[in-house]
Amino acid sequence: MLRRHPKRITGTLAALLLGTGVTAFGVAPLAPDAADLPVRQVLEAVQSLPTETQTETLDSFQFKLFRTESTRSSDTFDALLKRLNIDDTAAAVFLRSDANARLVLAGRPGKNVTAEANDSQQLLKLSMRWPSDDETLFKRLVVERTAAGWTSRIETAPYVATTRLASGAIQSSLFAATDEAGIADAVAVQVAEIFSADIDFRRALRKGDRFNVVYETLEADGEALRTGRVLSAEFVNAGKAYQAMWFQPPGKDNTGTPYRGGYYALDGQSLRRAYLSSPVEFSRISSGFSMRFHPILQKWRAHLGTDFAASTGTPARTVGDGVVEFSGVQNGYGNVVFIKHRSGHETVYAHLSKLLVQRGQSVTQGQTIGLVGATGWATGPHLHFEFRVNGVQQDPMTIAKQSETIPVPAAAMPLFRALATSVKLDLQAAATMVQTRTE
Repeated sequence: MLRRHPKRITGTLAALLLGTGVTAFGVAPLAPDAADLPVRQVLEAVQSLPTETQTETLDSFQFKLFRTESTRSSDTFDALLKRLNIDDTAAAVFLRSDANARLVLAGRPGKNVTAEANDSQQLLKLSMRWPSDDETLFKRLVVERTAAGWTSRIETAPYVATTRLASGAIQSSLFAATDEAGIADAVAVQVAEIFSADIDFRRALRKGDRFNVVYETLEADGEALRTGRVLSAEFVNAGKAYQAMWFQPPGKDNTGTPYRGGYYALDGQSLRRAYLSSPVEFSRISSGFSMRFHPILQKWRAHLGTDFAASTGTPARTVGDGVVEFSGVQNGYGNVVFIKHRSGHETVYAHLSKLLVQRGQSVTQGQTIGLVGATGWATGPHLHFEFRVNGVQQDPMTIAKQSETIPVPAAAMPLFRALATSVKLDLQAAATMVQTRTE
């Protein structure tokens, strides 16, 4: 068409463009010049607001200043108040004379003390918090200035549970890694206990192993006082990942007993086995199930057991349900407890400083049966532990790994699967945590 009728098409386009331009020009507003508009001046008297009340309020206003310090072993109340930037002789006198207030400097140092003061550096309130025997409650000391003088009181209040996420990598040991990640020792112990049947934390950790953990912190007025339960955890050992979550199955079993809460793998298998791998909470171990040079007999001999290095008085626990077969003194074992389990299994707990069970007594897994000591042929405090099958000593770690587990009850599996999906997301979030320190 363009080749056949070039003039006609060109003329049509020109007319179209011209018409558009004229239309645009025609709708443009024809506003008057602003300089030609009339100007009107309006004057109005404004009555000022009264300022006397505001001035009096500002004159009587006082800032409240807050500061927190940790107590030291060498502290006096004068020294503590000075660090809190408080200059108040009357407050120091009351703190020294009041029985409740003296709790601030009693016992171990390192307690956090919070002070509220006015802008004249006078103490208005001093408070301190510490754990109680009840794991759900904390205690609070409050020293306060009132119109009638100084008062003190001790209150009890519930913790507030908050959830924290953390991750770390093994360079030398589990505790070194958790220190680097800012994780409390209690969390490290729980992680080791959770995976103890699958990972030998004494001998199997490798540089580069890593972990992710989601756990509770129990706070008192915003101050973390206790470490709560580990809610979920993941540990990668030698390239293999192990995951666990806390789960409380609803309902009761066939005997009418409510189900016990515990840790489960994310496929629903319980991580609680028939036997624990350790008769004491996770700790450094001085020797394993192997040959060693006997420190008393001065010769090499098979060490058919495991020595757990622990201080005197550390609780020793039974690794499984059973009946006490012997509790007393026996040769080089010193104070020793023998426990008979099912299927010809027997465990031995030696060198105890104190025996807490008697012959014929039934015991349950995790029950304290004695306290670590150095009785018998022992060069220092530790627990000598043996696991025997039909009278033959076996490696307790191997026995623990081979013992059976119990799955989540079938009726609770839908709830478990829903929670497990959420746990996977939590652990993925924990894996992204990067711990930094400001020097």
